[in-house]
Amino acid sequence: MFLETKNESGIRRGWIEVICGSMFSGKTEELIRRLKRARIARQKVEIFKPSVDVRYDEENVVSHDANIISSTPVESSTQILLLANDVDVVGIDEAQFFDTELPSVCNQLANSGIRVIVAGLDMDFQGKPFGPIPALLATAEYVTKVHAICIRCGNLAQYSHRITGGDKLVELGEKQSYEPLCRTCFQAVKKNQPPPKY
Repeated sequence: MFLETKNESGIRRGWIEVICGSMFSGKTEELIRRLKRARIARQKVEIFKPSVDVRYDEENVVSHDANIISSTPVESSTQILLLANDVDVVGIDEAQFFDTELPSVCNQLANSGIRVIVAGLDMDFQGKPFGPIPALLATAEYVTKVHAICIRCGNLAQYSHRITGGDKLVELGEKQSYEPLCRTCFQAVKKNQPPPKY
């Protein structure tokens, strides 16, 4: 359903897809899957990530399951407009780390006939809407919310609980720094209560 980018009259149709959820929910895995399918369909694909995200690799987009796709690290979202030339599909990973211009950039790309696929955290470690994601959710044609598994009770998790402390909004880390929690366990942790027993 997502591969067609031209209508019957040959006019390119663009749109925005957002893949969001907590850490360890498979956002990047789904982004890579869609981009690889676009390449199989012989579409020209360009992938971008924020240069600040160097957890797995300085250039490539890498999922927690070690799936890799080549990408271009950029300092700001406006650089994407300069580098996304003659493409059918633009992929953007870790969108929450971009500046507030990202929704405008994505809309400009979509308006020019490009399919834009964005993946990112929808909430920060405090459970609050994160960066440019809320505005992207409001303007996207397609939204996919993926869930992790709560590390404490096994239910679906949508929160990324920081276990290392600190109040800094952006703190890069993996399983040693964050754990996925469901709403009930996240609220219990915030109140310094033990998680409920199931």
